[in-house]
Amino acid sequence: MKATAPERSGLLARFDRVERAVHWTNAFLFAVLVLTGAALYLTPLIALVGRRELVERIHLYAGIALPVPLILALSGSWGQALRRDIRRFNRWSEADRRWLRVMFQEQPRRRLSRAQLRTGKFNAGQKLNAAFTAGGGLVMLASGLLLRWYRPFPLSWRAGATFVHNWLALLFVVVITGHVLMALSDRDALKSMLFGRISRAWARRHAPAWVDEVDAESQDDGALVTAPAGGGDQGGSEARV
Repeated sequence: MKATAPERSGLLARFDRVERAVHWTNAFLFAVLVLTGAALYLTPLIALVGRRELVERIHLYAGIALPVPLILALSGSWGQALRRDIRRFNRWSEADRRWLRVMFQEQPRRRLSRAQLRTGKFNAGQKLNAAFTAGGGLVMLASGLLLRWYRPFPLSWRAGATFVHNWLALLFVVVITGHVLMALSDRDALKSMLFGRISRAWARRHAPAWVDEVDAESQDDGALVTAPAGGGDQGGSEARV
C-alpha cells in the first residue's frame, strides 16, 4: 500500500472543506445573532447603535439563515463526510459514558482517566454540545418566528416564547463562550477546523479509536489481492480492491 502525503507527514484528514465551510458560516451567523440580540435586549446598547428596526431585521434573517448551510451541505454527494460525522455524533460508546462519569473528578485524576479511554473522533462533551446546538437551535428558531409573526397565536404563547427565547439565548452565550475558550486552549484542534488536518500524535492522544478506524479503512482501500500462480494469466496477476 502506498502512503499518501498526509500519512507520510503524520497528518490525518479530520474535516473536509464542506464541514469547515458549514462550521465557519454558522459561527459567523451565531456571532451576528449574539451581537444583534444583545443590542435588542440591552437598552443602552440599542441606544448607542440606533436603528432598532434594522437590527431586528438583521437578527431575524440571520436566525432564519442559520440552518441553511447545514441543509445545503447535506443535500448532495459533497456532504458525505458531514453525514458520516453526524452519525458519529449519534453513536454513544462505553468510552463516552465513562468520559462523562469522570467529569466531576479533580482535574489531574480526570485527565488521567480520560487519557486511558478509547475515544472516537468526537468525545462525549463534543457530542453533547452538538446535540444541544441542534436541539436548542430549532427551539430558538421556532420561538423567534413566533415572536416575529405573533398575530395568530394567543398571548400566553407569546409570553412563553419570549421566556424560552431569552433564557435559551443566554444559555447559548455560555455554551458558545465555553466552546471558544476550549478551542483557543487547543491550537491543534483549532487549526484542524481551519485547514482540515490534525497530527497523528494528537489523534492518538485524544481519539485513539478514530485513528484505528482510519488505519483500518486505509488498509482496506489499499489492499492488494494477488491471483494464484498457474491461473489464466501467466505469472499470475495483481489487482487493487
